[in-house]
Amino acid sequence: MKATQRTVRLELAEPLRISRSTMSARDAVWLTIEHDGLAGHGEAVTSVYYGLDADTLGRLFTAVAADLVRFGDPESALEALRGGEPAGAGTPPAVTAAVGAALLDLVGKRAHSPVHRLLGAPVAPVAATARTIGITSPTRAAAEARRLAASGFEVVKVKAGAPDPEDDVERVRVIRDAAPRVRLLLDPNGAWSAAQAEVLLPRFAELGVEAVEQPLAPGDPDALAALAERSPLPVIADEDAVGLEDVRRLAGRVHGVNIKLAKCGGVHAALRIAESIEGSGTELMLGCLTASSLGLAPAVHLADRARWVDLDGHLLLADDPWTGIGGTDGFVRASGVPGLGVRLREAAEAGRTGHARQPGETRRADVA
Repeated sequence: MKATQRTVRLELAEPLRISRSTMSARDAVWLTIEHDGLAGHGEAVTSVYYGLDADTLGRLFTAVAADLVRFGDPESALEALRGGEPAGAGTPPAVTAAVGAALLDLVGKRAHSPVHRLLGAPVAPVAATARTIGITSPTRAAAEARRLAASGFEVVKVKAGAPDPEDDVERVRVIRDAAPRVRLLLDPNGAWSAAQAEVLLPRFAELGVEAVEQPLAPGDPDALAALAERSPLPVIADEDAVGLEDVRRLAGRVHGVNIKLAKCGGVHAALRIAESIEGSGTELMLGCLTASSLGLAPAVHLADRARWVDLDGHLLLADDPWTGIGGTDGFVRASGVPGLGVRLREAAEAGRTGHARQPGETRRADVA
């Protein structure tokens, strides 16, 4: 097996402001694993919150790829990854997730099977995805909510955590008025104190918010569980639910856990988490980082397992370099195409026009 990587810049269509930062772009590192004339692809994106820049991701991919050469085929490498190799115990979950995605894509192509079938789902998942509205003015928030509802979106996630909480209340109010039929989720990204949450959550419940993600700063899961017990809204843990052990501590104590593949370590880690909360009263949410369709595709193949689906990261981009999972009408879809079911947009366009261009490439290197 041979692995190569490429780093590209993903520009957002407009800056996304949340409680702790504003983002207008991020780098993505694409990993390609080739074997017997076929190629599988995976993506990891940079994250200040998780301490990952493009150079770090590239170095880690190089180390993992060097270890792949000891496996005779991608099936063996994928099985080893499930058991903790070749990524290793100290490898960030985002890297493990991307390596697993590339191997799944390649194994699926070799088996002429889409990834969801490899994972035991006979029917391609289709799910209504939330679409995020950041911390912005009421006028812009209302206009965006109207546009999304007209496009077919059934779920809108509203970012909260503005310096003045009344701004958050007003933003949700105008969104509710502009799109009265959509389901509303709220995400303060850990911006509130317990005292603030006690006051604010009943007000958001009156506005028809369906659930709230991580209202309290991460690091005190017992406080989050105590709030969930009293909350008029379902409380979903996000930053406090990183991996399996975190989720086990919270199972039955919060209403939901938001699992991001880049946070937990990939598809198989997410499946273990889903199994661990069965029957506990805690339900699964599938979330994402802002990434391309390639980065989101593995989670789309799991979308039928979640109560809440928030897989809109590719929809926030000015120019998604990959295609294949939909989402512009409010629904993400896996397909029957072998592997992850995504293609570089340039390659898809070349098939129609006979001309291809390369996406904005900042680095390419052979890593094995």
